[in-house]
Amino acid sequence: MATSYDGYSQLSFDRPHDRVLRITIDNEARLNALNADGHRELTYVWNEIDRDDSVNAVILRGRGKAFSAGGDFQMIEEVLDDFTALTGLWKEARDLVYNIANCNKPIVSAITGPCVGAGLAAALLADISIATPNAKIVDGHTRLGVAAGDHSVLIWPLLCGMAKAKYYLMLCEPIDGTEAERIGLVSRLVEEEELEATSIDIATRLAEGSPSAMRFTKYALNNVLRMFGPAFDASTALEMLGFTGPDPRESINARKEKRPPVFNPHSPL
Repeated sequence: MATSYDGYSQLSFDRPHDRVLRITIDNEARLNALNADGHRELTYVWNEIDRDDSVNAVILRGRGKAFSAGGDFQMIEEVLDDFTALTGLWKEARDLVYNIANCNKPIVSAITGPCVGAGLAAALLADISIATPNAKIVDGHTRLGVAAGDHSVLIWPLLCGMAKAKYYLMLCEPIDGTEAERIGLVSRLVEEEELEATSIDIATRLAEGSPSAMRFTKYALNNVLRMFGPAFDASTALEMLGFTGPDPRESINARKEKRPPVFNPHSPL
């Protein structure tokens, strides 16, 4: 059953090939940052795609010169004071990862510029990820004062190894596209002007291949992700637990006041 993809406010859709659906995170004025609506849309669009028999492959990109600048800080502030908002965010963070992993259609991500937060999770969970040299990948959880949750504990050690995963996730150092490709965090590196054509070419090849072969292969490979599900579930639960402590509020206040955060150096952990 084909769907119309109406009713999305933060995502737009087009068809560069009759069997390829291209999703664009569409908030260019804010570098495609995701507010609460955008986060929800990016989480659950994969269920609709999974049911859409007119789609054999998907491209995910951002509008303009950014993939996605991450989450809206207003959304983060809301979860600091509202348990219902916090548990809702936990559910969406969990569903985002599992919905992408369980979507039977192959997904290609086209990454350029800032790539942070839920957008980063979707970009790296894509089956084939393509980056430009000026991509700027940052997992900023520990800088915010919470555990590296979302996707990172699940997929980074598998992609780039435990040593690199710990280095980048604990220090929140940015990674450009060249380094991301070198360490195996992304599949391909192309120049900026080649990104659109390359993503369409790869998605078209996937779409014109045997659908059952593509989907069986994705399902079998993603059993590795499902096997690591307990580590992911723990990381996301610990991330949400962190939001109940003082460090995220200090991080947000420091950001507003344009100063480095000052965290309590003591912890019972």
